[in-house]
Amino acid sequence: MDLLQIFILAIIQGAAELLPVSSSAHVIAAEKLMGLDPTAPQMTLLLVMLHTGTMFAVIVYFWRSWWATYFDSVKAFRVNALHVAVATAATGVVGLALLQALKHLVAGGDPAFEVEHLFGNAKLMAAALAAAGVLIIVSSRLTTTRQEEVSLRSAAWIGAVQGLCLPFRGFSRSGATISTGLALGVARRRSEEFSFALAVVLTPAVIVKEAYRLYHAHALAATGAPAFWQLLWPSLLGMGLSFVAGLLALRWLSRWLEQGRWHVFGAYCLVASIVVLWIG
Repeated sequence: MDLLQIFILAIIQGAAELLPVSSSAHVIAAEKLMGLDPTAPQMTLLLVMLHTGTMFAVIVYFWRSWWATYFDSVKAFRVNALHVAVATAATGVVGLALLQALKHLVAGGDPAFEVEHLFGNAKLMAAALAAAGVLIIVSSRLTTTRQEEVSLRSAAWIGAVQGLCLPFRGFSRSGATISTGLALGVARRRSEEFSFALAVVLTPAVIVKEAYRLYHAHALAATGAPAFWQLLWPSLLGMGLSFVAGLLALRWLSRWLEQGRWHVFGAYCLVASIVVLWIG
């Protein structure tokens, strides 16, 4: 990868990650157009580092509202921490079960199978984009006049839906989780805050996993640690660029969510699914 490619991927990631349009699908499509292999370990590391940049953008953007909601009192912290824990546990259960199912359905139970092997499948990515688009549009129509807080029940459902997103590039995590919250009657702002709180909890584990995968990749086995760090520095540059783009994207998402334009993101996902099929 050269610096221009990293710049392009970082801007795409930062702009799309925090919008409900699946940044991974956009980044993978861009990688293919630039002749890069989205399933390569170094590319998955770059993708995760770009996610790291947007994670820090989320922390900076939501810090004040999280402080007012989650840290207002000891009781508020305990209740909200329980909701996050329940949702994260549901994500783990659903995500691991789905991963095992895919391992048997796609790879015949091959122990060497990794979910990253699916990232270059254009048909699967297009189907995931379309599914996310339909979910976003339906949830925008189901939004009621209720303005509820997140409950244990809604937290469990949001976490379970997040688990469905993990193996599929194109199934927008933020789009699916916010849409689930809206469909359950959770207030728009609360759905948004809770969705990105879950992202902050989930991202570090993904970063560690992908860094470990890269370091032990067969392509780097002969060159050792220096090659690993040589690949890490460009990813850190991309992380900084995606942080800036992510802050701008969050302002856009919050404004459109509050203005009732959520369905527009769903329509975009449907169009994007067709484009991905054409590119793939």
